[in-house]
Amino acid sequence: MKAVLLAGIALSVMTVGASAQTYVLGMKGPGAGNPFWAAVEAGAMAAGEEAGVEVIVVAPPQESDVQAQITQIEDLIAQGVDGIALAPTDPNALAPVVDAAIAQDIPVVFVDTQGINEGVSFIGTDNQAGAALAAQYMCENLPEGANVAILQGLISQSTGQARAQGAQEGLSGCGLNIVAEQPANWDRAMGMSVAETIITGNPDIQGIFASNDNMALGAVEALKQAAMLENVMVVGFDANPDAAASILAGELTASVAQSPENMGRFAIESLIALSNGETIEEWIDTGTVLVDASNAAEYQ
Repeated sequence: MKAVLLAGIALSVMTVGASAQTYVLGMKGPGAGNPFWAAVEAGAMAAGEEAGVEVIVVAPPQESDVQAQITQIEDLIAQGVDGIALAPTDPNALAPVVDAAIAQDIPVVFVDTQGINEGVSFIGTDNQAGAALAAQYMCENLPEGANVAILQGLISQSTGQARAQGAQEGLSGCGLNIVAEQPANWDRAMGMSVAETIITGNPDIQGIFASNDNMALGAVEALKQAAMLENVMVVGFDANPDAAASILAGELTASVAQSPENMGRFAIESLIALSNGETIEEWIDTGTVLVDASNAAEYQ
């Protein structure tokens, strides 16, 4: 079995192997430097190894680089891959590409982020429920009426929308006061910058929910620099190893764990099943768990 990882868009040097079935995992961002996508990739590669099939992992240079992802997937469709598991950077923009794959009898599943194409199964987290779990934790640990903020991911993605909605409904529903809801686009540096702006305008803030751990850790840095971390709870999403370490260090308060390795594994297994004429569920939920100091060591 051959494993191929491409983080950019130049696919001309890669050709699909002829000796084995070839499946694609199209991620939203490179695994290098991002523990979440690294785990998704590891699960996919393990599934491919066990099944004796080739797995090609591609990702745009950044999650916001929609055109790069379109180019990657179009090139792989032209090469005749046997199936595509796709985390769409922009579900609307990628919809025609997915339709093109289906028109060529190439099975497609969505992983991590739902697309808009009807009849395509989704493998990933119930993101709204996960964000509601984080909101519940904040509600239980902050006084009623406390000022809180939400750092949103890319709101054009279903993942970003669902986490923002789950957090907003949960936090406002228990009587917390949401003073800001701003996008930081899944990025740590942007999370820090946006958090700096929020805490400057709201020096009495007591809690921040960030829709992923990168943004949450950026918010932690902003609060540390402002000497406010001891007074502000920060809850993230993903419970990646960096977040777990921060929780154990007493900085990040909590996070919501997904099962990214299962996302990659189930994606490849599902594509193999579809290629064999089997049917799969419309939504394969990989689950969520609240992670705080009591169980963070399990996620390092």
